[in-house]
Amino acid sequence: MDIPQTKKRRFNPGWFLLNHLRRKLGAGLLVVVPIGLTLFILRFLFNLADGVLAPYIQKTASFFLGGEYRYIPGLGMIAGVLVVYITGIVASNVFGSRMVSFGESIMSRIPLVKSIYTSSKQFMQVFSKSGKNSFRKAVYVEFPMEGSFSIAFITNSVATASGKTYYTVFIPTSPNPTSGYVLILEEHRVYPTSFSVEEAMKVIMSGGMVAPEMIRAEKLQ
Repeated sequence: MDIPQTKKRRFNPGWFLLNHLRRKLGAGLLVVVPIGLTLFILRFLFNLADGVLAPYIQKTASFFLGGEYRYIPGLGMIAGVLVVYITGIVASNVFGSRMVSFGESIMSRIPLVKSIYTSSKQFMQVFSKSGKNSFRKAVYVEFPMEGSFSIAFITNSVATASGKTYYTVFIPTSPNPTSGYVLILEEHRVYPTSFSVEEAMKVIMSGGMVAPEMIRAEKLQ
């Protein structure tokens, strides 16, 4: 009985070239796209920060120096840093803090300005030195239903008259963590994680693609 011989696969140069290009282009995109996005965002932020004071610098220089003034990129950003620094010096002393309080009292009486200023100030306080513990710890909570877990951040703890401890937790949305849900939960319904706040934020912003190799939590075992 003759044993049928397996046919050798013919070499196809076109298919080989196409497969080679697909693999190499994919590997190149994984390197080039993150670098390109980073440079694009940095350039956008630089132009945004530099362009705020650029027109005023040009007008001031033209007025004092006369004639047409050639603007040097970066002067607006340097001027902005100086303005923030001088404002910080003024706001740090007694007289400056009174001026700031007086200005805040005026802005708090204007309906639209009050909402914008209050929200902006609260947002900055979260990421400032005084608010560095706003996100105290990354935890797991059962949300949006029992048996499913979400990453959350403890923002505060409250004790009741009965002796129970409640946590206020913030559950950010993915991949935009600036919005989310605020829950008030009993202490036993908040489960600790094995990673830090920074690592938890990476998981959220990456949609779970960047995640710890092992999840450690008694509730999840």
